Formats: sequence, structure tokens, C-alpha cells
Amino acid sequence: MNKHDIKETTLDLREEVHKLAEAAFHSHLISGHGDSEYDDEYQIVHEGKPRHMPLVEARSFLTDLLEQIN
Repeated sequence: MNKHDIKETTLDLREEVHKLAEAAFHSHLISGHGDSEYDDEYQIVHEGKPRHMPLVEARSFLTDLLEQIN
């Protein structure tokens, strides 16, 4: 895997995390979200506390939150 492939994978993962965060936000499970200052992290505001998480961890966290309402 070259640098371009890794960047593509990171962008795809960031887009997936963004979509999950939007769903969690509109379901009132989180109060905010957005890109982190770091390329490999995403910021999620949960229970009033901003948290910077690696993209893979953010995907898992948001998936777990969304599964709780289904």
C-alpha cells in the first residue's frame, strides 16, 4: 500500500465517521462533532465533553451509540 492508498483510505474512513456523527447528532446522542486538528483524529462532543479520537475508535464509538437506539 503506498502513501496515496493510505490517504484515500483515511479520507474514506473520515467520510464514514462524519456520516455516523451526523446521524448521532441528529438523534441527539452527541452534541457536536468535527475534524480534529490532527489528520488521523475526529472530535466528538459527548455528554458535554469534547473528545479527540483516532478515526477507527471514533467509528466504533459512534456505531455503538447508534446501535443503542435501534
